[in-house]
Amino acid sequence: MKTLSLGYSPCPNDTFIFYAMIHGKVDTKNLHFKESMLDVETLNQKALNMEFDITKVSYHAFGHTRKNYCLLRAGGAFGRGCGPLVVAKNECAMEELRGKKIAIPGKLTTANLLLQLYDSIFNIQYSNILVMPFNKIMDAVSRGEADAGLIIHESRFTYQSFGLKKIIDLGEWWEKETGLPIPLGGIIAKHSLGEGLNKKINKIIKASIEYAFSSRAEPMDYIKKHSQELSEEVINQHINLYVNDYTLDLGNEGEKAVNELLRRAEEAGIVPKVKQGIFV
Repeated sequence: MKTLSLGYSPCPNDTFIFYAMIHGKVDTKNLHFKESMLDVETLNQKALNMEFDITKVSYHAFGHTRKNYCLLRAGGAFGRGCGPLVVAKNECAMEELRGKKIAIPGKLTTANLLLQLYDSIFNIQYSNILVMPFNKIMDAVSRGEADAGLIIHESRFTYQSFGLKKIIDLGEWWEKETGLPIPLGGIIAKHSLGEGLNKKINKIIKASIEYAFSSRAEPMDYIKKHSQELSEEVINQHINLYVNDYTLDLGNEGEKAVNELLRRAEEAGIVPKVKQGIFV
């Protein structure tokens, strides 16, 4: 049996996706997966150092790791109406945040890439950036440690309980700008594993997702054990938003969206240009 290292986050969408393959509920085709659960920005940094055979990453980080990793078609966080939000204590325009302290969930997150792409068009020059774990951002803005926060994951559903106001939905901006869904995070695998093995891994991940869809209640204890948010209602909102048809297979539209995001990031000088194919 071949053992492969696998990194993913403790967020409900990831634990939902990987539950079945980690717990032996689906045929793993003589492969054993040694999992590590880490926040997404830590996973991004580890991908830069090629520490995992397979890992969840932000698409921003994937832009920097394409020479060493390919993108699997299954397992990604993708869709419409699910992008990152900029929030603050008081309503304001994005232009008013020039020079203000903005808390972000990591430099290699897709949220930060979208903020940079927005900035590259409107030339606001956000320069006072404070990096912190995503689950600390709303507290920091609420307490006045940051003037605004770039929030992701389940924070999308709970920011109002912190007394915060939505300044912009960057996913909505992306959709209006491109007509495409927003690629947030994907599952990547080392090129060195070989195309055949990577296609096998992709099939296992897809089967794991299908199992979770068919047995929605079964993974819940595992999901709750690792989630920052214990409310079952919020957990289900999170899964319903971030796990969808694109998660089973990103499809032609998903490919277009990934290519467009990386093309714009290359043009803006945010990620290096890479010519090789990126999909498994």
